[in-house]
Amino acid sequence: MPDSLTFIGLHYWAGAGHEFDQMAALLAPEYRLLAPDLGGFGGAPAPANGFAVAAYADAVQGFIKAENLGRYVLVGHSMGGKIALELAARQPAGLAGIVLLSPSPPSPEPMTDADRQASMHAWGRVAEAEKTQCTITARALPAATVRQIVADNLRSTRAAWEAWLLHGSREDISAQMSRVEVPCALVAGDQDAVLSPSVHGLETLPLLPVGTPLEIVAGAGHLLPYEAPEEVAGLLRRFARERVGQ
Repeated sequence: MPDSLTFIGLHYWAGAGHEFDQMAALLAPEYRLLAPDLGGFGGAPAPANGFAVAAYADAVQGFIKAENLGRYVLVGHSMGGKIALELAARQPAGLAGIVLLSPSPPSPEPMTDADRQASMHAWGRVAEAEKTQCTITARALPAATVRQIVADNLRSTRAAWEAWLLHGSREDISAQMSRVEVPCALVAGDQDAVLSPSVHGLETLPLLPVGTPLEIVAGAGHLLPYEAPEEVAGLLRRFARERVGQ
């Protein structure tokens, strides 16, 4: 569908593309939302060029080409947000806008060494995956959704898990942000225990085009596509109509 606007969801670290399923259903049939698994997470193999943010952006660019998309909006969640910004800075053909959901900032992600080490040791541990799910969400979720979040965490490959903690989350792509020229929107939950709205306001918003709004979702934590699919789908629809013109 090269002439229609498509949303492309890029998921969070230790997640998978199906976190966007509810939003895709809410946006249909007016808009399509496609959400690939990112390399080393979900069911995806490692990216061909490694686990750097640029390598993930390469893979997303390949996905867009394979889908023969015309105009599209990147919807980057957490880790996916940094990847979306990396790709947007390349000014690829067809990019109409970016919506960032609790994104990892262009600068190194604020994380203490103690938290980083704790996360390193949490890989593959059921109890830690369950604890993480509780920590990063604020709204009550259906039991099936909780099981899916935990299962996705445990499905993450060790290589992808460690690469993001040790390298990807620490990358600084701030210098490239002046090349992001398409309309943007930033969305955060006011109960986000991972990346608070103040982090977005200080680290990300100043590097985006002038006039980029910061939308706050009340009572939501870090996993906005699971916790607030209706609110976020509504924001995407308005973004398409008011900022992108479709």
